[in-house]
Amino acid sequence: MTDRQESGGGEPEGQPTARRHTALPKAQILIEALPWLTRHNGKVVVVKFGGNAMVDEELKAAFAQDVVFLRQAGLKPVVVHGGGPQINAQLDRHGLVSEFKAGLRVTTPEAMDVVRMVLAGQVQRELVGLLNQHGPLAVGMTGEDAHTITATRHRPRIDGELVDIGRVGEITAIDTGAIEALLADGRIPVVSSIARSADDHHVYNVNADTAAAALAAALGAETLMVLTDVEGLYEDWPNSDDVISRLTATELEKLLPDLSSGMVPKMRGCLFAVRNGVNTARVIDGRVQHSILLEIFTDEGIGTMVVPDDVTDAAGAPAAGTVSDQAEGEAR
Repeated sequence: MTDRQESGGGEPEGQPTARRHTALPKAQILIEALPWLTRHNGKVVVVKFGGNAMVDEELKAAFAQDVVFLRQAGLKPVVVHGGGPQINAQLDRHGLVSEFKAGLRVTTPEAMDVVRMVLAGQVQRELVGLLNQHGPLAVGMTGEDAHTITATRHRPRIDGELVDIGRVGEITAIDTGAIEALLADGRIPVVSSIARSADDHHVYNVNADTAAAALAAALGAETLMVLTDVEGLYEDWPNSDDVISRLTATELEKLLPDLSSGMVPKMRGCLFAVRNGVNTARVIDGRVQHSILLEIFTDEGIGTMVVPDDVTDAAGAPAAGTVSDQAEGEAR
């Protein structure tokens, strides 16, 4: 027997093989994810899909991979989406003007037909298709289905007066039965943020951030993740680009009046979620490939995480109110 055979037929004794050396970082990454996998196993994670991730092909593919990874890792992902850019494009094609009041899209009956078509017939179908490239996993639905989301007409107050902005809805009730049945069957629900009213039976356009927060609370989700086009909540924008990595519900509530209009519905949604039983709510940069995995399965994380107040603070916190109390913003 030769010396090489005696030492295992590989590198000299005591020296790791090249293969072991290059593979070691992969093992370290998996080990780092272990406590997070253990913590989140079997838990519901609601992900709001939006921003640049909706229109960039590579980001869309990476998002689908992340969601499927969550499911295969033992989590129960639920995806909620809007479709602002796609809605704008279709309204232009139909010669319908996009008008906004109080940061909300004025939605005429004609515009609502376009919104419904884009969300349920275009954006949702594409996302379901991307997810199902990895197996028979995703099932598309809207807030109309099985009365999952019920809404009433939202009338914002402008200069002290209530204004009619058409088919824009406030959420009044959530029924999670259909979603829970899909999760129990190992599926990934993909929910379009439109709802039917119990008052007039019309269909309403609902802000997707608001819908995601309401569903996360109703499902008792472990976490709500909101994809955005920024790194997170900035500490002193525009004077600084430092991102706040973690803050409590009370700390966030104090910041809300000074936030930019685009961040308000997202952060109000996060506040509503953690005030109503969701353990964490996270705003993350959807422009970063695999941002979901980086946030939920690594020690560093990215973006901004909102957590409930401690027991003492929570006991003295005001009632959370309705979903519509916590979230106003552009209906996507």
